[in-house]
Amino acid sequence: MENILDCIIVGSGPSGFTAAIYAARADLKPELYTGLEPGGQLTTTTEVDNFPGYPQGITGPEMMMDLQKQAERFETKVHYEMITKTEFSTEMGGIHKLWAGNKELAAKTVIISTGATARYLGLEDEKKYAGGGVSACATCDGFFYKGQEVIVVGGGDTAAEEATYLSNICSKVTMLVRKDHFRASKAMENRVANTPNIEVKYFHELVGIEGENGLVERAVVIDNRTQEISKIDVHGIFIAIGHTP
Repeated sequence: MENILDCIIVGSGPSGFTAAIYAARADLKPELYTGLEPGGQLTTTTEVDNFPGYPQGITGPEMMMDLQKQAERFETKVHYEMITKTEFSTEMGGIHKLWAGNKELAAKTVIISTGATARYLGLEDEKKYAGGGVSACATCDGFFYKGQEVIVVGGGDTAAEEATYLSNICSKVTMLVRKDHFRASKAMENRVANTPNIEVKYFHELVGIEGENGLVERAVVIDNRTQEISKIDVHGIFIAIGHTP
């Protein structure tokens, strides 16, 4: 193969661009393929307060723009394409092959930085109402529920951030937390506690979703202490229980 690159990076989140910065400074002339969602999960994060160097905080999209600019300053070449196929060599020093659609690529080194995808509960109703009221991205879909009541499922940082974001759009946010406490950081827990239109239901889990014509109308929840089933009238349910690689 005529054009064998030193380094191809697959993925365009913080890890991908960080790898690009280091590879570029090592004169490996990296080429980075962004995939379908340039910037990764951080582009859906409203506020980043825990990354050094931003004393006033920064939004996820702004931070990703900074990372990309820094990588490009060291001559990283960014392709807004998705790698669709790979063929990795098992030999020491072998050449790896990748495809972006019909375009064949070859590289001495491939760095995989593809991040993670949102986890779901595994309920059949989640699939049934996907796109009709069930979402895993508040920044993507929250606007559709402006002035309405919604549910956020989860008790970690992801859930707390989704809930606080939605509280600025929706009339009320109900959080379903299956244990008696948050798993979120204390800072995020305090933010939830200080938001008047967020209600936290501890010991509660989502067990079903009801609706008509593919649109959510109510959530079916269980109280883990009493096993009592109840229903909450909502049109938006946001699943925020973490991510899988």
